[in-house]
Amino acid sequence: MSETRIDHDRLFKELLSTFFEEFVLLFFPHVHEQIDFHYLSFLSEEVLTDVTAGEKHRVDLLVETKLRGEDGLIVVHIEHQSYIQSSFSERMFIYFSRLFQKHRRRILPIAIFSYDAIRDEPSSFTVSFPFLTVLDFRFLTVELSKLPWRTYIRHDNPVAAALLSKMGYNEEEKVEVKKEFLRMLTRLELDEARQRLLFGFFETYLRLSEEEEVRLRDEVKTMEEKEAAKVMELIVSYEKKGMEKGIEKGIEKGIEKGIEKGIEKGMEKAKLDVAKRMLAKGFDADTIHELTGLPLETIEQLKP
Repeated sequence: MSETRIDHDRLFKELLSTFFEEFVLLFFPHVHEQIDFHYLSFLSEEVLTDVTAGEKHRVDLLVETKLRGEDGLIVVHIEHQSYIQSSFSERMFIYFSRLFQKHRRRILPIAIFSYDAIRDEPSSFTVSFPFLTVLDFRFLTVELSKLPWRTYIRHDNPVAAALLSKMGYNEEEKVEVKKEFLRMLTRLELDEARQRLLFGFFETYLRLSEEEEVRLRDEVKTMEEKEAAKVMELIVSYEKKGMEKGIEKGIEKGIEKGIEKGIEKGMEKAKLDVAKRMLAKGFDADTIHELTGLPLETIEQLKP
């Protein structure tokens, strides 16, 4: 998938708006203790205009909530940054000042850095003279590439599971990272929609090759029997969804051509393509037959 095609801000916004409390608990437990999550409201998208630069910026996520034991409302502003920007801390302050001007409430700013480079991002913006500090603006930060992923597999937290894909692992660890993600997913026991959100987020940023997928299945087989069965069921479930999606695409192609034969060919080709991929990933012929409906003889002929 091309980097330019990924809508990073949309993906992060969807993840964090669905699991806002879990995000705060995971990275800022001291903040979590103070917020009353019984009152939670997501504000409409804010568009801030930079008049001098002639640019418009959309604020990623604004959440209205309360502190425990207090009547007044506060606003939590979460800003996701997927690329290096030298003036980011200044931009955070500009966002803060514009939001404060509009809402006239206490605002808690949080920045999430998701790019792969490892660097020390500032968490403040200062304006000062030798004789006076005029401004000392500070914000909370999460630098994903600097986080040790193994530490976060101990958390039964859906945000931790999804963000494993953006933490500090190397190429040799990719199979293990996905294995731990799948284990976390089975422990969380989420509904299908939320599970799909986490799986889609993870797969966007960490995708295994066919050879790595085979290694993953081999490692799953060495796990404790009950857990291995749950993880394998999850893998097969998403393989099946991928197969159904492929069949749908084949049908759509046939309809576009307006030829019934094209539909049948599209369906057949999609099934064959899925069967080939499943064979490459170590699935046995009986499982492939059950999921695709292809004859066992056809599946045997596809084997290399």
